[in-house]
Amino acid sequence: MATIRNAREDEVDILAEIGFRSWQKAMISIGEMTDMRASARIAFQNFTRSSWLTITVVEQGGNLAGWAAREKLDELISDFWIDPSFQGHGFGRVLLAEVEAEIVHQGFEVARIETHAQNTEAVGFFEKQGYSINWLSITYSPKIDRDVQSVGLSKRLVAQEPETYGPSF
Repeated sequence: MATIRNAREDEVDILAEIGFRSWQKAMISIGEMTDMRASARIAFQNFTRSSWLTITVVEQGGNLAGWAAREKLDELISDFWIDPSFQGHGFGRVLLAEVEAEIVHQGFEVARIETHAQNTEAVGFFEKQGYSINWLSITYSPKIDRDVQSVGLSKRLVAQEPETYGPSF
């Protein structure tokens, strides 16, 4: 059974490794990763060390399976990483549901996430969870120090009240 909880400071190195391994798998479709690996590893280490308070983890039997972060504690899921050895077992779905509940609890109605456009596995996962692509662009990613074709996805988490006039019957 999966457990969801807040990250602990003593886990930052393993969280960085999970993020890095997941990133490597996701980046295969882009290619030319050799020159990006060192900067990506450092970026994961820096992020997990500085932002561990914003990270939610999913674990199985005491082993960390993945993590998600909301860097600014807003509606944007800035990071979402499931260790490749744990992918396909429902951990992403469970983690995403918890992060979405946190977003709603903090008063936001929509969740947003961004990924590179060639990451078809991630795009497909989020679409299966009810997310829709809202935009496509080429943006500079400081985490990997290069331009990446990105997509933005979003999901309405709170039903919109229909705008009507007068009493509803």
